[in-house]
Amino acid sequence: ENQRSYIEWFIHSHCIQGQRQTQAKMKFGEHLKANISPEYGEKPYLDYSGLDDIIRDLAQMAPSGADLNVRYTSLTTPPQTNAQGLAVNNSSATEESFLKMVESELAKVEQFTLEKVTELRNKINATEAKVGVEPNTTIMTLADEIAEDFLRVEKYVNINFMGFHKILKKHDKHLPNNPCKAFYISRMHAQAWVRGDYSDLVVRLSQIYSTLREDHVAPENKDASQSFLRSTTKYWVKTEDVSRVKYAILRHLPVFLQKTSSGESDSQFTNSVYVDNDQLELYHGRLDKSPGAIALRLRWYGVGEPTTVFVERKTHNDKWTGEVSVKERFMITDAEVQQVMKNTYPIAQKKQEMLAKGKTQKEADEWEQLVREITQVCVSKQLVPTMRTQCMRTAFQIPFDATVRVSLDTNLCMISERGYDLDDMKVWHRKPNWILEQDEIHRFPHAVLEIKLELKGGNMTPPKWVTDLQNSGLLYECHKYSKYCHGCAVLLPEDVQSVPYWVDDVSLRESIIASGGSRILVDGKAPGANMVYDHLLPFGDVTDDRREAAVGRTSASVAASKGLIGAKADNAAASAISFDNPENMVYYNDEEEDGDGNQLCSWPFPFCSNHNYSDAVMAPTSIQKIEPKVFFANERTFLHWLHHGVILSTIAAGVLSFSDASGETWGEWYALALLPISLGFCMYATHVFLWRADQIRSRVPARWDDPFGPMVLGGSVVLILFVNFVTKLYEISQFNKEEL
Repeated sequence: ENQRSYIEWFIHSHCIQGQRQTQAKMKFGEHLKANISPEYGEKPYLDYSGLDDIIRDLAQMAPSGADLNVRYTSLTTPPQTNAQGLAVNNSSATEESFLKMVESELAKVEQFTLEKVTELRNKINATEAKVGVEPNTTIMTLADEIAEDFLRVEKYVNINFMGFHKILKKHDKHLPNNPCKAFYISRMHAQAWVRGDYSDLVVRLSQIYSTLREDHVAPENKDASQSFLRSTTKYWVKTEDVSRVKYAILRHLPVFLQKTSSGESDSQFTNSVYVDNDQLELYHGRLDKSPGAIALRLRWYGVGEPTTVFVERKTHNDKWTGEVSVKERFMITDAEVQQVMKNTYPIAQKKQEMLAKGKTQKEADEWEQLVREITQVCVSKQLVPTMRTQCMRTAFQIPFDATVRVSLDTNLCMISERGYDLDDMKVWHRKPNWILEQDEIHRFPHAVLEIKLELKGGNMTPPKWVTDLQNSGLLYECHKYSKYCHGCAVLLPEDVQSVPYWVDDVSLRESIIASGGSRILVDGKAPGANMVYDHLLPFGDVTDDRREAAVGRTSASVAASKGLIGAKADNAAASAISFDNPENMVYYNDEEEDGDGNQLCSWPFPFCSNHNYSDAVMAPTSIQKIEPKVFFANERTFLHWLHHGVILSTIAAGVLSFSDASGETWGEWYALALLPISLGFCMYATHVFLWRADQIRSRVPARWDDPFGPMVLGGSVVLILFVNFVTKLYEISQFNKEEL
């Protein structure tokens, strides 16, 4: 019972995702009416139809624009003629009436929003007072209700925010002589109902859920090198879905507040300065995923100048080699950054200080090795500050327990660190008071979610709630997305030799052009990997714009990728919504599904079998890893089947020719039976080769072998040979009888 409200919310959000394509074709007035919350009614919402009526009346009058050079007016002079040169009729619809109504509607929405937020804070105060007094089920229900109310308020804000954008755009379109959109959009962004940060509600809800779960703080990692072995999956999240994603996470993980955080917000200002050389060697290594490719960055938390800086090194390794990617880091002060970059850092002295503080010899030796490797590579590769990523990071994690860690980066932007005097590495990042040019900063339009699972004994099975979140339709997977690579490609287009595939996503196009990176874009079909893998771009390219209708990874896409269609897919989707049944865990492996998954009648036509999937629903790229040798293995298997088919046809032709010469009727029947089987071998080989190549291309995490085709073809050959053997035995026995 205590989970019902959350499940209802989840189903509701799931349905909204499924309706996006329909809403994209709907007029906004109808869309607004369809999304009015029954709890609020129509009154608090923007009067879109009333403003639209005024615009239509004004458009018929065709008012002329004001003369901006006139400095005087007369109270006894009638108004000037309209844009058509005709006298203006007296009408109740005037530009002033439209602007007054816009002002009134803005004030109404702002007041209603602030009232609802105040009510939410009062509810949280009351719920916090009941923790430890009322039963946990009651507290959980109250917390879920507060979260639902908050999401309802955010939906109210978003629908009205979009409404003002739409109506102001419509005004300027029909009344080009009196534009007002730019002014009111800027004013709207300055009002409390838009710019207000209500994330303190998220923090307090997280604390309530954490108390109910009885989370325990894990021991802090005191290792000086702080190495991490983990698997990371990255997703894009639409701005309007950020709160829903936060709520889905905080029910299972608390908001992890860093020591430097004030605790008043659920996010923390995070800066990372990446270093590279003039050839962008580290950028191209990370982009190409070269074995052992590294990324070096200087990270600090909080606003203002950094005091504590983390020097971090990320090393890429391919999983199929048996190694995993590693993140290592150590802490220094702001004043010591120059020493690290110039390889003058007093390593021996720092090591002795560590030993004096109680660190073990092994920890000190590992720290020394890491620091020496980083300082030496900075000098040998002539690394300098190149790109900075800046964001508000919300971390969800049980303190100091990295088993499951989720981070959500909002307000993400990339800043170029090129073009200023480094002063012998004394200056290693842009100062806050420096003015950034348009081509020196890029604002990423989506939030970025990272799900990080700690490697323990090779067990990478995520918890069920993580799988449910991945399949919620709110997350758009971007395989191997890198903030650093994206920033370099957009802000340093003249220095890069290649760009990541995701820059062709249509949702990024406007922001890339605004940052001066248009030269990396193409006008037609996205080239490279995007021509082969259509599902790599979450929102499509310019020739296939899916921004309005796109839905993230869902249980339906997972079901389709596993070969479940029809009723089975519906059952899988229904079971994925439940957050309580442990049997609904989705595992991605190569094991065959139980039941009637494979049927004998399906093997000749794999495209129509139970392994089929929808071309519109592609498998997540991180589920099935593809190695280059897989393509060649498919070709070799195809050639082997053809080889055996040719051998059978050769044998059949030989038997047929000898049987004609000797006049044996049975030999002719035997040869004629082998010929269609040899032809079946060749047809089967061609068909399975094409089917398996398509499976490999789309990375479908299902069985890529056919367990019945070889059995049927091989059985046919065995049957023919057995009949031939029995026939020959019969002929021999008859011959012996005649001899006797």
